Amino acid sequence: MIWNRKKAGPASAAVLSLGLLLAGCADQGGDPGKERKKSASSSKPHGYVAGAEEAAEQQSRLVLADSESGTLKILDLIEGKTKPLGRTAKGAELVTDGRFAYANSRSGSKVFDSGAWMVDHGDHIHYYRAKAHGLGTVRGKKTEHVYSSPWLTAFTFTDGTARLVDHARLEKGRISSTATLDEVDRGPVVPFKENALVPVAGPGGDSVVEVRDRKGRKKTSLDAECPELRGAAVTRTGVVFGCADGALFVTEKQGKPRAEKIPFGRKVPDKERPDSFRSRSLGTTLTARAGDKGVWVLNVAERDWKLIETGPAAAVNSAGEGTPLLVLDDSGTLKGYEISDGKEIASKRILSGSSSAKNTSRAVIEVDANRAYVNDVAAKKVYEIDYNDDLRKARSFSLDFAPSEMVETGR
Repeated sequence: MIWNRKKAGPASAAVLSLGLLLAGCADQGGDPGKERKKSASSSKPHGYVAGAEEAAEQQSRLVLADSESGTLKILDLIEGKTKPLGRTAKGAELVTDGRFAYANSRSGSKVFDSGAWMVDHGDHIHYYRAKAHGLGTVRGKKTEHVYSSPWLTAFTFTDGTARLVDHARLEKGRISSTATLDEVDRGPVVPFKENALVPVAGPGGDSVVEVRDRKGRKKTSLDAECPELRGAAVTRTGVVFGCADGALFVTEKQGKPRAEKIPFGRKVPDKERPDSFRSRSLGTTLTARAGDKGVWVLNVAERDWKLIETGPAAAVNSAGEGTPLLVLDDSGTLKGYEISDGKEIASKRILSGSSSAKNTSRAVIEVDANRAYVNDVAAKKVYEIDYNDDLRKARSFSLDFAPSEMVETGR
């Protein structure tokens, strides 16, 4: 979601109060009090949180967990320091929406505010930092997916139910449900602006996506079907669902949800189908593993799928246009590929010599506008990679626990 291309530097000392922030975003000569009222009712939330500070640069943080011990800590990439954040259930998996980290387990999701986020106003971006803390738990029978919009957060469980939570209240430190959904078909419920996209079983057995309001009431069904719906991604321009025949891309046209198919253009075996997507936060270049064959790259803006035959991949990601496809193979080697032609342009052994299949299977690649981050479970380290400089290892962070789960926030 960060669209500036400047190189990252030390954290700026310039920190503004929220009062100045609100005044700065008001119309020239306007009344800040009126602006606050306008912001509260605006279709584009401002991001105000009492006690937060605005910074001049992106405030990236890594939320790290040891799924064996339940240790949960946060690594501030500006300060270079690690602090305790709480504990997770054993075996919990971390996901994020760019600000909140969700520790998904058999009993639901523990919600943690990382204290780092951004608000994009189109022509300018605000970066915030605040104290990280836990908020509580959203209960359910094993959380499978969590996705957010500025208005809603949706938790989908393996028993075919989902809960919608008010995201604005989440930003204020309160977990407040707006609806519980039943009979959710295969795949996740994904917020889309103030509504939710809900996969349900269609007449022919294929998934049909319904548009529900924040109370769970049906508003309409999208025209295009999505056979064997599997996985989803939230991009800057809309929501993508993975289908057996390609992708279902949901956007808005004249104020109404609109669905279109992005076909593979050929028959794809089930074992080579994407089942989850990785990208820069809200990025429109999506990556996914294609079984043992390689990596899929979906350029949402161009409505184009590309298969890059890299061989088996342990982790993949890309920051998007003008940056390489990043692939971590089973040996712990990180490789960079030119997305346009699939040519390998860089290769560097990243994970420690003691790496094993178990170690690489827990590795992830997080990306932002300037850097990538790779967790080394065996070495108890996280590496910061400059992907625009032949995969140079810019920094290494030593930890006192095994970072088997990692997500980046503040993006």
